Amino acid sequence: MARLRCDVVADSLGLATSITVLLPQPSRTRIGAGVRDLDAPPPVLYLLHGLSDDDTAWTRYTAIERYADELGLAVVMPQVHRSFYTDQALGGRYRTWIEQELPQLVHRFFRVSEDPAATFVAGLSMGGYGALGWALRDPQRFGAAASLSGVLDIGALVTGPPRAEDPRIWERIFGGDPVTGTGADLFALADRAAADHGTDRIPPLYVCAGDEDPLHDQSARFAGHARAAGLDVTTGFGPGDHEWGYWDARIRDVLDWLPLPR
Repeated sequence: MARLRCDVVADSLGLATSITVLLPQPSRTRIGAGVRDLDAPPPVLYLLHGLSDDDTAWTRYTAIERYADELGLAVVMPQVHRSFYTDQALGGRYRTWIEQELPQLVHRFFRVSEDPAATFVAGLSMGGYGALGWALRDPQRFGAAASLSGVLDIGALVTGPPRAEDPRIWERIFGGDPVTGTGADLFALADRAAADHGTDRIPPLYVCAGDEDPLHDQSARFAGHARAAGLDVTTGFGPGDHEWGYWDARIRDVLDWLPLPR
């Protein structure tokens, strides 16, 4: 597996930023590594970080490199700071960066599949919100999407107590406007995607959260709502909290669930 951290210019942000990329590399000499046929461009997973992390977090705190290597899967991990993967009211256009500019850059720089059936998105916490939002807005881009301990009821979070470390985060992101029922609300977005595209054209969704996680109920509510809207939702609830040991285990479940060639 090749691991690259790339410093790139994001025109939609007007600044330089970073992405971490894992690319399958065939090897017949590395001990402990299998040999895969890599003649075709590999499937690709866009893997999104959480609120307090950056593009290196998944490779630092989980074994995603080893898991992806076993599958011949490319992984793209972008950095978005504390943006909630949105075009912020008082900040950068991070949704435009991730959903429009990043895929073009990835396909320009790297040899990965451009087939939607072999393109996936997943994320944890804030990244779970970003992953499902992207998939519901652009369902024909992906073969599947997953949320691990995701912030899936953003309306409830915005109306809750302010964050001590970032008390004006929601003003910066949403401009102080209501979120529930808008295009930023995953519940409303799921309904809209089903109506606009038809439920059979929405990629399968995977939703998991630990029973001890403060965000567990959000994930359970969203999964039930999406199923009621006719979407294909697989859930993985069970013991666990909002921490990396849980996410390291669950990303393996997500990879097992993805429709990858085995």
